[in-house]
Amino acid sequence: MPDQPFTRVLAWLREPEVSTDLLQIGKSVIAATAAWWLSGYVLDSQMPFLAPWTALLTVHATVHRSFSRGIQTTVASTIGVGISFLIGNFLGVSLWTFALALLVGLAGARLSWIRDEGVAIATTSIFILGSGFSSQQPLLGERIGELALGVAIGLAVNLIVIPPLRDQQAARYVDSINRRMGDVLCSMGREFRESWDTDQSDSWLQETLSMSEELNSAWASVRFARESRRVNPRDYLRARRSASHGSSGSSSAKVGYEDILERVDEGVSHLRNLTRTLSEASYGEGKWDDRFRVEWADIVTDAGKSVADPDADVAPIHDRLNELSSRLVQGELPSQTWPLYGALITSVRHIAVIVDDVASDREAREGEKRSRQK
Repeated sequence: MPDQPFTRVLAWLREPEVSTDLLQIGKSVIAATAAWWLSGYVLDSQMPFLAPWTALLTVHATVHRSFSRGIQTTVASTIGVGISFLIGNFLGVSLWTFALALLVGLAGARLSWIRDEGVAIATTSIFILGSGFSSQQPLLGERIGELALGVAIGLAVNLIVIPPLRDQQAARYVDSINRRMGDVLCSMGREFRESWDTDQSDSWLQETLSMSEELNSAWASVRFARESRRVNPRDYLRARRSASHGSSGSSSAKVGYEDILERVDEGVSHLRNLTRTLSEASYGEGKWDDRFRVEWADIVTDAGKSVADPDADVAPIHDRLNELSSRLVQGELPSQTWPLYGALITSVRHIAVIVDDVASDREAREGEKRSRQK
C-alpha cells in the first residue's frame, strides 16, 4: 500500500523514546532562541551568546534535572565570570593569563557539588576572555544577569512545554521482559514434550542472559521515570484530575516499578537455573518418566502463557505442581531421578509465584494507566 511508509514513520514518531527526544530538541531550540533574542535585542547585551548558551545547558530531559543542573550551571558560570573578571582586570588578557584562567576553571570543575556542570567555569572563561575582554570591559553584574536569564528561560521552557513523563518506557520494558520469559517457557514446554538438544538449551541460556541486559536498561528507564515525575507540573495536574474524579490514587501508590523489576529479575534468575538444569540433563542417559514428562511440559507451557499474558486462561500453576509432586511420590521412580525431577519442579514453583505477582502487578499498572487517562 502507498501509505505504508508514512504509517511506519508515524508509528516511529509515536514511539515514547523518539517523541521525547524530538520534543527535547524542540525545547532546546526554543529556549536558546528566546534567550538570544531577549539578550541581544531587548537587553542589548554586548555578549548575547551567554544567555542562550546557559539556556541550552539548562534544558535537560527532566524538570528535576533541569533544576539541579541549572543551579550548578549558574554557580559554575558565575565562578567563570568572576575568574575572567579578576584575571582580565588585574593581569590583562594574554596567552599565559588565558591559560591561567583555563587552569583555574578546570581545577574548579572537579568540585563535587558542581561536578556535572563544572566545566562551565572554564568555558565561560573562554567565552569572556576570548571575545575581546579588554575592549568591552564587561561588567560583572551584567554578565551574571545574562547567565541567570539563560537559566531562567531554560527552566521556564522545560516546565511549560510538555515536561516529559517516562512511565510508558518503564512499562514497555517490563512487558517486553515478561513476554520474553513467557516465550522461553513455552518453548521449553514444547521441546520437553518431545525432545531437546544441547543447542536448544544453549539458546535458552543466551536468551536469559539477554534478558538480564535488558533489565539493566529497564532499571535505568524506571529510575528516569521516577525522576521525570519530580517537580513536574503534569504529574501534579494529573493527581488533581484524579482527585476531582473521586480517585484516591491508592493504585498509583501500590504500583512500584522497582518492586516489579526485582520480581522479574528473580524470575529471570530462576529461569536461567532451570535452563542450566535442562542443559545438564540433555547430556544424561536414561528414559524420562512419561507421566512427569507430559505433565511438567504442560505446566511449563501454561506458566509461560501466564507470564507473557496474565489474562491467559490457564489452571493454577502452583496447585498443579503440588499434584504432580504428590503423584510422583506415590509412584515408583528410581531414586537417582528424584534430584533432577525435584530441581525442575522447584524451579518452576519459584517461577509460578512470580507468575502470580506479574499478574497482580499488570492489573495494578493497568488501573493506574486508566486513572491517569481520565
